[in-house]
Amino acid sequence: MQRRTALKLSAGLPFMVSNPKLSQSNEKFNLAFAPHGGMFKNHAGNNILDQIRWCADQGFTAWEDNGMPNRSPDLQKQIGELLTKRDMQMGVFVANKINWQEPTLTKGAGEHREAFLESIKASVEVAKRCHAKWMTVVPGHLDLRLEPMHQFANVVETLKQGAAILEPHGLIMVLEPLNFRDHPGLFLTKAAQAYAVCKAVDSPSCKILFDIYHQQIQEGNLIPNIDAAWEEIAYYQIGDNPGRKEPTTGEINYANVLHHIHNKGFRGILGMEHGNSQQGKEGEQAVIAAYRKVDVAR
Repeated sequence: MQRRTALKLSAGLPFMVSNPKLSQSNEKFNLAFAPHGGMFKNHAGNNILDQIRWCADQGFTAWEDNGMPNRSPDLQKQIGELLTKRDMQMGVFVANKINWQEPTLTKGAGEHREAFLESIKASVEVAKRCHAKWMTVVPGHLDLRLEPMHQFANVVETLKQGAAILEPHGLIMVLEPLNFRDHPGLFLTKAAQAYAVCKAVDSPSCKILFDIYHQQIQEGNLIPNIDAAWEEIAYYQIGDNPGRKEPTTGEINYANVLHHIHNKGFRGILGMEHGNSQQGKEGEQAVIAAYRKVDVAR
């Protein structure tokens, strides 16, 4: 090696050693945070496969895609293969078409139940192609002309039939309670209610998606409510309040909440279901920095 070349190489070494963040910026996150399509498009471009690759390069180990059923079967398969190649897990996609205005599953037997069960059957094939295990289910709107406990029974019976479809495949539908402000009039709003539904369905294929953003708005008291519903929670989603942006931008102490969940033994996926607080590449870097800040230590 020429002396001049050796000097150039050695001159760079102290810089890297004294700036460990630069050499470790793409280390894998300890928690399985799952970005979604479009969150990092300014860096990764519009191609969904390129976005997954870029996120893997940043250290993310999971991915979620609410609209996966709307993608072509070929693309679903490509996504699943890429996630496996990059050692990433596939998170949730939305299994059933949600009616935000009129009752569906609360009505019991009939066209709405039949449509739901068909969507669950179709979701089995989607899950196989993209290597998913979890799918989101929202039971829909209240029926204001029907007694609440009759609605409860109707939803439970529909979910039992859906779980029977999923069980042989080892798949799990996760019920997501949504808050009254963003989605007024829905049947499922609280973690305790979802817990009761899951207990009544009594299936390993019917669990809770605890969306921390929604539950902060709906009733707060996050850690005690998580503890109370713990054995039925299979998935979490993240978003700060107010604004539904990345952690550290609102009132939720995500460092404490995520540390608590991790210490109790949860090793599943935490979906990043929120927008970016800032635009452009700087905003995307701010999202990554926020998740580095609230990630748990090894």
